[in-house]
Amino acid sequence: MNEIHMPLASRNRARRFPLATAVAVCAAFSVFQLDAGVGPMVMLAAQGSTAPSADVLEVLEVRPNFFMISGAGGNIGVQVGDDGVVVVDAGSAASAPAVVAAIKRITAKPIRYVIDTGPDADHVGGNDVLSKSGDTYFPGTRAAGARPDALRSAASILAAEGVLRHMTAAESAPAGSPGGLPTESFHYARKYLYLNGEAIEVLSQPAAHTDSDAFAFFRRSDVVVAGDVIDTRRFPVIDVERGGSIDGEIAALNRLGELAVPSVPIVSREAGTIVIPGHGRLCDQFDVIEYRDMVTIIRDRVRALIHAGRSLEQVKAANPTQGYAGRYGNDREWTTDKFVEAVYRSLGSGANSRNIDGK
Repeated sequence: MNEIHMPLASRNRARRFPLATAVAVCAAFSVFQLDAGVGPMVMLAAQGSTAPSADVLEVLEVRPNFFMISGAGGNIGVQVGDDGVVVVDAGSAASAPAVVAAIKRITAKPIRYVIDTGPDADHVGGNDVLSKSGDTYFPGTRAAGARPDALRSAASILAAEGVLRHMTAAESAPAGSPGGLPTESFHYARKYLYLNGEAIEVLSQPAAHTDSDAFAFFRRSDVVVAGDVIDTRRFPVIDVERGGSIDGEIAALNRLGELAVPSVPIVSREAGTIVIPGHGRLCDQFDVIEYRDMVTIIRDRVRALIHAGRSLEQVKAANPTQGYAGRYGNDREWTTDKFVEAVYRSLGSGANSRNIDGK
């Protein structure tokens, strides 16, 4: 079938939400016909999963060869082609069987790579199940199946070096076995692959959400899977305990804004680079810049209060998220108070924060 044109952002926000709603309704009645035997599927129940039966995975075609799966924890990117399947983020452990079933409904090709954008359990929990359902790709070798080398009988798991460190920590290590840990890790700025006819860049974003975030940029598809650096539902989670920082978060959003190309000069096409956030709806470059500006404004407000000698409680009382809390704030796990506290802790003392950005 032809590409489902996703409701990417425009400058006019009054237009954006009605379009998003309309496309979501249309997508619910769409039929995917990529490989022989692929049946109708956009909403796939988590059959055979240990997740509650009410859980539903939503599968959206964002390019002819690229899909997003949501409802399994963090958003999941799926690239398909002659070489097999590349998955970006694996969702939660409980949803992993349903994710594998969803991918098999999209294509009969095996999973070759699982790329992690960060160390959170809702992004890496399904690593083991997805990896074991695949097979490492080597050009010119025989088809998927049992191999003498056990490592080749599973898909490779690629992540920044810090993901391996955080996953092996006592509080987050996979239960029972070392399964699901990255089999390929890197500590430099850019790791690259070439699969399914396109270059794939895995770009390290240090000290943002955590100290081991990464973007997965599919250059021909023009899709960036951004992980928890951007979360359209709420303020970004700055995990100071695991090396996250507000300035690293802003630097990562700046990088994301540079990677993405907006639909200009013909903005009515709703085209341009597609950004898949860690959670929430699809984004475009305008969304990223808007989100970046929001985070930067709040950072600057908190920094000014620190320079004025305000304590954490005084900073919270000054309401530095004013104008944004209605949209991005919530009273659930990552509250507005926790976000402000993370920004405050990340900036440190007034003396230290005066050196940020050369000021």
